[in-house]
Amino acid sequence: MKQIDLNADIGEGAANDEQLLDIISSANIACGAHAGDEQTMRTTLRMAKARGITCGAHPGFADKENFGRKELDLPVEQIQQQVREQLNAIQKIADEENVELKYIKLHGALANMAARDYALALALFQTIKSHNKDLAILALDNSAQVKAANDLGLNIVREAYADRAYTNDGLLLSRAKQGAVVHDKDKVVAQCLLLAEKGEIKTVEGTIIKSTASSICLHGDNENALDLAINIKKSLEKAGIKIHSCL
Repeated sequence: MKQIDLNADIGEGAANDEQLLDIISSANIACGAHAGDEQTMRTTLRMAKARGITCGAHPGFADKENFGRKELDLPVEQIQQQVREQLNAIQKIADEENVELKYIKLHGALANMAARDYALALALFQTIKSHNKDLAILALDNSAQVKAANDLGLNIVREAYADRAYTNDGLLLSRAKQGAVVHDKDKVVAQCLLLAEKGEIKTVEGTIIKSTASSICLHGDNENALDLAINIKKSLEKAGIKIHSCL
């Protein structure tokens, strides 16, 4: 049976985390900067471990006021330090809970900036490599993140999004623009099926672009996240595609 990973951002304060963990195969766990705290990290790691879910760190800008979704003009060294502190925080708790962190996925505005800016991605991934060279990078396919991780010899898992709109350059449509987040259940499911079955994504301009993504991301803070996850799983399985971690 064909397989694809389904990841979601967890531990960000959404109400459906536990139910989502019954469906997804990989959990991107907030590290206390854009959302969460020591207790949410510990609770989420325990819930994921109990279900055999692959766990990853999900660091972003230390900016809870904007949920890490505002692009900040900070010195690279300061951003590296923020990421380093978050990795250390979640790693300590993961060690205490006997959970192996398999990957890292940048969050929100920081992820978008690194998707465009090779130098930033390279600096951040050097920090991650220094922390743990065995951590895989979960990165937006066709982005500068992929090139930077590849150049550093890091393991890469390429991802695409279930509930975000794309532009012709293979990147995500800015959240500042209408239609950036896809809420329609049928459109989300169709986007997942097109990717899983054909390795294709339809952009907002109507162009079909190729993708080698092996993981699909669903935003856990989407108000319809649980319903979307249920329908994504049902539709993929009907098409003969099993949700399964690729790490």
